[in-house]
Amino acid sequence: MAIVAILMAVAVPSYRYVTNANRIAAEVNGLLGDMQFARAEALKEGQTVTVCVANTGATGCAGGAVSTWQNGWIVFSDLNADHTVETASGDTIYRVQAPFTSTDTFVANPASGYVTFNREGFTTANVAAAGLLISLHAVSATSASTRCLSITFAGLMTVQTYNQTNNGLTCL
Repeated sequence: MAIVAILMAVAVPSYRYVTNANRIAAEVNGLLGDMQFARAEALKEGQTVTVCVANTGATGCAGGAVSTWQNGWIVFSDLNADHTVETASGDTIYRVQAPFTSTDTFVANPASGYVTFNREGFTTANVAAAGLLISLHAVSATSASTRCLSITFAGLMTVQTYNQTNNGLTCL
């Protein structure tokens, strides 16, 4: 019985770490995959494609000033580049991501509720020259439970880990 108790004391924290790490990787890779898909569609179709934070019913965009992406997002062709889904005007919804079921947060810095790729694969005006950083934080924000998706003006995307410093968490 003592051996089982010792093994459980070691195994349970390791199991939690592995499941949290897998959940965080899946969430950030889901957004990365949809961003890469949107850029590829913009290049392939020769038209603008937008990824935006979904509103409550996942039928449209929540708005440009929204910075929290954990409520899900929509990938759609944005024929008039106005960052809103208008299927009557010819916009096509390609993908819809459901809200996270966990308490993780996905925050854009600077605040931006959409990323639009033009026909050359570049991002539009909402991604400044310095780029856009969307940070995924689990409930306890540590370097092991935090990732960030970096998007440049040129449309390049990378997932980065966080480094814990005296001033908090910073993206590497």
